[in-house]
Amino acid sequence: MKTFNIILPALLLSLASCSVKNTGNKTTAQNSDSLNAPKTVATSDKKLFAKMQIKDTIKLGEPVQLNFTVYNQADSVQQFCKWHTPFEPLMSKYLEVKDANGTEVSYQGAMAKRMMPPPLSSYLKVNPKDSMTINVDLLKAYAISKPSTYSIKYVGENMSGVAAKDSVTFVYVK
Repeated sequence: MKTFNIILPALLLSLASCSVKNTGNKTTAQNSDSLNAPKTVATSDKKLFAKMQIKDTIKLGEPVQLNFTVYNQADSVQQFCKWHTPFEPLMSKYLEVKDANGTEVSYQGAMAKRMMPPPLSSYLKVNPKDSMTINVDLLKAYAISKPSTYSIKYVGENMSGVAAKDSVTFVYVK
């Protein structure tokens, strides 16, 4: 009987704490910025997409300027998270840079720890049928130092919501 008197309150206490936890999660979810965060709407042909451009040949010592443009083909304003794009300073590895041998070039830039979900201030708007362009010098974050042919692929779509299907290449010469 003593054992029953100890086990029953312990069992009730643990069940009650599970119930409180679930209620707390619902409240947290309702109050989080994720419900207020902008959504990228759309059918596949109306989704935001990016194109990259770079000079075909770049001499050693010159900046390796990547041109990154986000396009909105939709009839309404679209938004994307600027995290993991060139629209914020180089604070994360959102590009895959490889040399001619397929060896990935090491990322040496800053790595930001982020609180999720992204705050509303992390989103940029692109007007209908419009685009946004920015240039970034890859030498500020990637160890591109030896002559070779390099390929660059954008891999930040999961965070930003912007897709860039094509990669670009350039030849780095002395």
